[in-house]
Amino acid sequence: MRVSVFFSILAASVLVLSACGNPDYIGGEAKYPTGADRTTTGGDIYGERESIFGEGGLGILGGKDDDRADDGSTGIGVNAYLWRASLDTVSFMPLASADPFGGVIITDWYSPEEKPDERFKVNVFILDRQLRSSGVKVKTFRQRKSGNRWIDSTVADDTTRKMEDAILTRARQLRVADLQDD
Repeated sequence: MRVSVFFSILAASVLVLSACGNPDYIGGEAKYPTGADRTTTGGDIYGERESIFGEGGLGILGGKDDDRADDGSTGIGVNAYLWRASLDTVSFMPLASADPFGGVIITDWYSPEEKPDERFKVNVFILDRQLRSSGVKVKTFRQRKSGNRWIDSTVADDTTRKMEDAILTRARQLRVADLQDD
């Protein structure tokens, strides 16, 4: 008895749901929009459509070559010359982290051979897609060994400025080399 009640309810449900069919479903085939209602521009059905990202769409990883300026900007989120120059400048130190999209380079602690009781760490922040002096910021940390512990120490006032200047000088050299290759 229970089985027959179940099948009766199931059959009734199928009949009710089939009556709620799609009005665009006619003759065993769904209607699909054709003609001008297929595009947002009202043009040819295979024509170019408008984009929420503007003309040319979304430029991922640098966009089209003919739209590129000669400013060192690339698919990474920062100026390529500043990025490469920063990596070159801190290349003598071990890297802890390098994020080309965020423009952050963090080195691990480095102890010079001539002063093993002293170590340095550098954080480089590339702040702009343009090659300019305000596009890079360096933060330098220094520690001195006292017994078995490392104690924070002050960094010479001009160390950070010299590091930023070295990065900017190297970035200009890279840009000039690229311009001469063209």
